[in-house]
Amino acid sequence: MKKDQIVATFSIVAFDPETDSLGVAVQSKFLAVGSVVPWARAGVGAVATQAMANYNYGPRGLDLMSEGNSAEQTVEALTSADEDREHRQVGVVDARGRASTFTGSECFDWAGGVTGEHYAAQGNILVGKETVEAMASAYEETGGDLATRLLGALDAGQVAGGDSRGEQSAALLVVREGGGYGGDNDRIVDLRVDDHPEPIGELIRIRDLHTLYFGETSPDDVIAVDGDVRAEVADALLRAGYLEGSDVGDEDLFDALSAYIRTENFEEREQQRGYLDRAVLEHLNRKR
Repeated sequence: MKKDQIVATFSIVAFDPETDSLGVAVQSKFLAVGSVVPWARAGVGAVATQAMANYNYGPRGLDLMSEGNSAEQTVEALTSADEDREHRQVGVVDARGRASTFTGSECFDWAGGVTGEHYAAQGNILVGKETVEAMASAYEETGGDLATRLLGALDAGQVAGGDSRGEQSAALLVVREGGGYGGDNDRIVDLRVDDHPEPIGELIRIRDLHTLYFGETSPDDVIAVDGDVRAEVADALLRAGYLEGSDVGDEDLFDALSAYIRTENFEEREQQRGYLDRAVLEHLNRKR
């Protein structure tokens, strides 16, 4: 991407002290904004680089925070070394929840940002300051995990006016040490909608799917495959083509259930043999 290409967008970066998660949510009238704006590293911080986006603000900002710089010090270091800083916009939060936002004087109106406890919201080429104010209020008032709060803020920003040119793409990135697929990476959620007439709504939809497939199973949602549940599972697996008949023994039934779970990518929700995640059963029952 050429440095003089403009990424007009609104975004929010945030830190969740309860889980040590860090994240970024962003929307823009720009193709594949998720490839440019959001950056995050577990235990380090999160960065949103936009306006006449300096792509290097992302990796460089994370490196600065990994060296012990605060969000404010990071923003100062990034912008002071950049001759085109007055055309830039950046939001940063570090792993202690300190937040900072910068908007250069040459960014296209409306442009600006706000900071609050553990977050920074910013945007440019907006209909007005109402967008970032709505994002801040929604983030503070929304319950749930960090991804849910970030999406709530993004949605509120769009309702308040959003990008004055319209909508095209959106992205959500949330990290936590060991929080990614398989536990060997930090990406809890890394979702992008590159081109869509309603990108935030589509991002919310695929985040719901992500939660279904990769969300953690509550102990209360682990059910034994016996009695009525066993009959329900056998009937559903028969309809789905995983059994040739409903009158089967436990070994064949559990083998078929395991095959279904692996085929449908529910392995993160797979339980010990003879037990089932309630969300998987609900999904299985929808295959009617």
